[in-house]
Amino acid sequence: MNFSIIIPVYNENENILKLIEEITISINDYKDYEIIIIDDGSTDDSNIIINKILKNYPTIDIVNVRNKKNMGQSYSIKKGIEKAKYDCIVTIDGDLQNDPKDIPLLLKIYFNEKTLKLVGGIRKNRKDSNIKKIASIIANKFRMFILNDDCIDTGCSLKVFDKNIFLKFPYFNGIHRFLPALFKGYKFKTKFVNVSHRQRVYGKSNYKNLPRLVRGIIDIYRVLKIINKLK
Repeated sequence: MNFSIIIPVYNENENILKLIEEITISINDYKDYEIIIIDDGSTDDSNIIINKILKNYPTIDIVNVRNKKNMGQSYSIKKGIEKAKYDCIVTIDGDLQNDPKDIPLLLKIYFNEKTLKLVGGIRKNRKDSNIKKIASIIANKFRMFILNDDCIDTGCSLKVFDKNIFLKFPYFNGIHRFLPALFKGYKFKTKFVNVSHRQRVYGKSNYKNLPRLVRGIIDIYRVLKIINKLK
């Protein structure tokens, strides 16, 4: 049972050390894993902190990958997956809102139910602003209506999935938000379970409702076109 944890970070210098501490404690029972941190062109001290982490955890396989400039979450996740040495991928945000304690739950389901190719988290009791939660509900309902992906929270970054299947998908900026639809569209089995969600304490979210909504609508029809080609 081995896996690669992919963590894209952008200006998370106050969060990344605590996140790694929590991850290593949560998966202490596992031995064969690696952690790949992708610094997406941070302008704060994130990369300095990441290099300190490498020195503080010499017995753990931690890889530091740095984008020369900010390329976005999808690009960073893809870059991390391409570097991964294991076929099982775990993705988690770098802002501490995902709880690493949920990782073993998703891994257990993924490895025990052999036919599953993606296990995704559903954020229970989201700790975001009301505006963000309302926008997310509307976007999720619209996406589910068009794509029929059976996922009420595709934006939850905490997921476990098959590396090789992901790399077969046509890449586009925003792909990380449409993995449930793509896995289902390619006829792979998926499952979703409730996970915790925490208030953001440090740093600032880069989430912007209107640009995300417009881009999301464009991407929905992009994914629909990809899936329809398979029929």
